Amino acid sequence: MYVPTGDPVRSESRTESCTADTATALAALLADVVGVDHVPGDSDFFRDLGADSMVMARFCARARKRTDLPAVSMKDVYRHPTADSLAAALTRDAPTSTSPQPPLPAAAPPPAERHTDPSPPRTPVRAGTARYLLCGTLQLLTFLAATYAAAFAAAEGYEWAGAGTGVLDVYLRAVLVGAVGFAGLCLAPIVAKWTLIGRFTAEEFPVWTLRYVRWWLVRTLIRTSPARLFVASPLYPAYLRALGAKIGRDVAILSVHIPVCTDLLTIGDGTVIRKDVRFSCYRAHDGLLQTGPVTLGRNVLVGEQSVLDIHTAMGDGSQLGHASSLHTGQTVPAGARRHGSPAEPTGTDFRTVGPAASSTARKLRYIAGQLLVLLLVSLPLATGALGILVAALPHLHTPFGADSAPAFTSGAFYLGALAASFVLFFGSALAGLLVQGLLPRLLRLGLKPDTVYPLHGRHHALQRAVTLLTNRRLYTTLFGDSSAIVPYLRYLGYDLGRVTQTGSNFGSDVKHDNPFLSSVGSGTMVADGLSLLNAEYSATSFRLTRVAVGAHSFLGNRIAYPAHARTGDNCLLATKVMVPVDGDLRENTGLLGSPPFAIPRTVLRDTRFRELEGPGELPRRLAAKNRHNAVTAGLYLAARWTHLFLLTLLALGAKALHPTLGVSAIALAAVLALPCTVVLFVLVERASTGFKAQRPLYCSIYEPAFWRHERFWKMASLHHMRILDGTPFKNVVGRLQGARIGKRVFDDGCAFPERTLLAIGDDSTLNAGTVVQCHSQEDGAFKSDRTVIGDACTLGVGAFVHYGVTLADGAQLACDAFLMKGEQVPHGARWTGNPARPLPTG
Repeated sequence: MYVPTGDPVRSESRTESCTADTATALAALLADVVGVDHVPGDSDFFRDLGADSMVMARFCARARKRTDLPAVSMKDVYRHPTADSLAAALTRDAPTSTSPQPPLPAAAPPPAERHTDPSPPRTPVRAGTARYLLCGTLQLLTFLAATYAAAFAAAEGYEWAGAGTGVLDVYLRAVLVGAVGFAGLCLAPIVAKWTLIGRFTAEEFPVWTLRYVRWWLVRTLIRTSPARLFVASPLYPAYLRALGAKIGRDVAILSVHIPVCTDLLTIGDGTVIRKDVRFSCYRAHDGLLQTGPVTLGRNVLVGEQSVLDIHTAMGDGSQLGHASSLHTGQTVPAGARRHGSPAEPTGTDFRTVGPAASSTARKLRYIAGQLLVLLLVSLPLATGALGILVAALPHLHTPFGADSAPAFTSGAFYLGALAASFVLFFGSALAGLLVQGLLPRLLRLGLKPDTVYPLHGRHHALQRAVTLLTNRRLYTTLFGDSSAIVPYLRYLGYDLGRVTQTGSNFGSDVKHDNPFLSSVGSGTMVADGLSLLNAEYSATSFRLTRVAVGAHSFLGNRIAYPAHARTGDNCLLATKVMVPVDGDLRENTGLLGSPPFAIPRTVLRDTRFRELEGPGELPRRLAAKNRHNAVTAGLYLAARWTHLFLLTLLALGAKALHPTLGVSAIALAAVLALPCTVVLFVLVERASTGFKAQRPLYCSIYEPAFWRHERFWKMASLHHMRILDGTPFKNVVGRLQGARIGKRVFDDGCAFPERTLLAIGDDSTLNAGTVVQCHSQEDGAFKSDRTVIGDACTLGVGAFVHYGVTLADGAQLACDAFLMKGEQVPHGARWTGNPARPLPTG
């Protein structure tokens, strides 16, 4: 029951009466959810009642089901954490006529900021099973044909390069072969695009059709093009122009997410698109593939980790902050500034570095340097490594004959392959570690912090080299989620101060622009997906600036942390939060959402395991965790070595069979490489859980249940399946991994770490960059739970779904949305925002 605060006074205002009635109903509902007799109107949900976001998500879901209450979102709850203040906020703008009318949802954006989809969703024609299977068959045949063509070209090139006389002749031939091969891989998407598609236009068509197969082939070739190596180079815009994009002069594109429907992309002079921005000019929606324009004017700035949906535009001189998004139909006026998801007006200036002098000659010199390093060093080294591997096994050169067994039937063949793969894997891993510790330290001597340098010059080349050399996934995955990540990051150049070792100080996915300008305070823990933004760019210049994360803080998943962040010590930065870069310094608080708002730093539930971190108990448990993590790291290395061993067997077997089968032997090996990789990592992943489905957890990070979950993360095969995106085979592999995936699900690049905790219904649509994460960690507490996605649901580009979530049939989640833990999305509802909230109906 609701206990009113203060003396009851009869109000003559109907609005005040409505507020009191709403507060009474909300308090009664919350008391039922929390399991107490009554809730005082001025009791703080989190501080006084001990509720957490999961409890309040259930409260919001139940409130939305009642017709006598206004819609409540998690953002409303955090901003107004008492029954009295929440009721006042929800009813402030409610109608006051004598006839009862449901109030507008408080989460609805103001009218000036609303946007409409120019192509309203309609009920598509669902693909039948026969068409779905036919599409998969055509995709498989396309893959086989492309593999054979690539194998033929590789065999001819390798034989010609190996036929040289003398070291110099072989090297020059390898340079030529590498140059031709690289050019061919870059030109293939251009030729395929203009041959199979022509010009992309704004349209929509069903997936799993012949039209889709042509589009899928072009998209796959563009996504796998080695042209992404030229990100931040003048060659990158030139490559996009060759694909049909309209791009002006002095445009800096720093995102590795290559746009696909390039004819629909327009970028004006002097525009900057920073790191990890998604602007593909297409999306999948409710079983349809929709293409639409993205138009950026002159001198536009698009911040890191932002998403630009189709039919969006930004006027000259406008800005979009980091961790923000433009939804379909949104337009930013010339000179305006926007941030948030979906974007809303802001006064923040996200331009942090001024322009510098630029010239065509400087760009040409930069391009020439890039090409020389690629053609004279990188490609010949890659070609030479294969030659050395083959030369190391002389028995492969034994000719086939009637009286001699094939080489691959002998024990020496397998022992040689095992030895070669061992030396190649562990030798390259150790050499890579050595290079990471030495070469970047030499390169940094030519760079000074807080100094503006022109793009496409010597300093830019040095900075790009430091970034590429010190961001290697093998090592962060190996050392992450363990005590070893701390000395590794220090080895790279991080300033970690006096570390409070937790055994989980950092996850396995942390990256930076410059490790020597990265510092993290004592006692801080970081989940996966942290990106430290040390480099600030304009269209013609860049500057390196120190990034400092405060002490005793916790950073959730997928956070872009800028150099001028206004967050200090003891902060909780929630998943996908937009870290503020202006205003007062935030300390001893939590931040959630984009744009961000304050939430409690911690809740009572997450202090349950503090006794396990006491001075007597922590050292013992940490030592046990370190032993378990060390075994996990060994298993990880063994699995990766086994993978290389299998690929070595295939490569050497193809070499042995080549005199008899010709290029077909090489093509067969290349085709078998994919299923062998899939089968191996599915087995490794399932073995890490004892071939059992995972169960929901709520435990300390110092309990064996969490350590086993960390082992599963390390052994998981998320990065080996991207070639299957957009095909029926992605669903087959997902089922083998333990996920319950329905019929005809379209998955264009969704990641779901805990497969056995996930269920996806028939005909659902999952876009690129989407994550369905069935776990969360905050400080020393770990939680995981099941997530259910119903039939015909759509998850937008870059959306993030947390654990314990249910999306009913037909639910839609907009691009870049963050659906918080425990949320329940009703049938056919459309949710948007970070954190996600219902869109108003009608």
